[in-house]
Amino acid sequence: MRISTNTMYEMGSRQISELQVGLAKTQQQISTNRRILTPADDPVAAAAALGMDQALSINAQFTTNRSNAKSALSEEESVLQSVTSLLQSVKDVIVGAGNGALDDAQRKMYATQLHSNFDELLGLANSRDSSGNYIFSGYQTSSQPFSKSVSGAAYAGDQGQRMTQVEAARQLATSDSGSTVFEGASTGNGRFVTAAGASNTGSGLISTGSVADLAQLTDHDFAVTFTVNATTGATTYLVTETPVPAIPATAQPYVSGQAITFGGMQFDIKGSPENGDTFSVKPSTQQSIFTTITDLIATLSTSAAGSNGKTKLANNLATANNNVANALDNISSIRSSVGSRLKEIDNLDSAGSELKIQYTKTLTDLQDIDPVEAYSRFTQQQYTLEAARQSFIKISGLSLFNMLS
Repeated sequence: MRISTNTMYEMGSRQISELQVGLAKTQQQISTNRRILTPADDPVAAAAALGMDQALSINAQFTTNRSNAKSALSEEESVLQSVTSLLQSVKDVIVGAGNGALDDAQRKMYATQLHSNFDELLGLANSRDSSGNYIFSGYQTSSQPFSKSVSGAAYAGDQGQRMTQVEAARQLATSDSGSTVFEGASTGNGRFVTAAGASNTGSGLISTGSVADLAQLTDHDFAVTFTVNATTGATTYLVTETPVPAIPATAQPYVSGQAITFGGMQFDIKGSPENGDTFSVKPSTQQSIFTTITDLIATLSTSAAGSNGKTKLANNLATANNNVANALDNISSIRSSVGSRLKEIDNLDSAGSELKIQYTKTLTDLQDIDPVEAYSRFTQQQYTLEAARQSFIKISGLSLFNMLS
């Protein structure tokens, strides 16, 4: 078979060009450390590498989200810690104000301190985060959550909890509403609340009480009314229920400190109630800590002269102490929840770091070169190209290639 001179030149030139292209590609792979320069190099691996790239980007975004969530929760925890310390100071005030040796003027000094505590607490409730958003306003991040009112403070936020996607299948709450934090504490013992009548004249002190039988509890209101026999001096009490039960109660003899039990509830009254004195027993409700402090200020600002005044003071201080304790328990529960969420973020961060390592290794295996193989191939291609050039020079005998050699 005859091969024309032109064909011989074209074949030789094409072969050398192909070898040069292969050498240039290997050189580019070495310089970029990438085996796949275009999807055509390995379509299957290129598609898998694209998926790994996206997985790494998503994992990085979750890492950023977790960092933001951790920052938000840490700021909330810091505020809640300050609130806890402040409420403990309020409890100290209650204990101090209960000292029977104090007079009205000295108790008013405690009331002045509580005014300062109230303003400090209001400031904490209206705290902002590093972005200038209100921490405890729910979704209304630009609206101040609390403002002073006659009964304490009014809440202007909502019940929303801001959520952050911290993992593919996990959203985490990064805030708690001010209503939950500052208005979520129960009154009384959490089931029912006892209170002395405002017009009582005796020295009866009522306890917080406890649940004797959970199955018997109702949402009814009860009143315990005392009667003192003018002739014998015997004291009895009558329990009335609202709504009125089918079988009315009968009067019971009163013994100071003896347990009074009805409707699944148990408590005691100590001291000497006067004729007509009443005590209420109602289902527990939620009360704002601002209302508790406001009521406490009013108690300490009111004269406690005489035995009747001291009895009212003792009953009111006991109620305030119990409500502040409940508020502290509520704050403690929320702090525990915040701590659990922070711990979960740490666990997710650890898992995210492991995923990043796995994804990076898989991506490296898919698209990175094997240095030993690549350098060996590069050297081989250099020799092959040089051999092809020399062979073509000898075969063609062209003066131009002679000059190149």
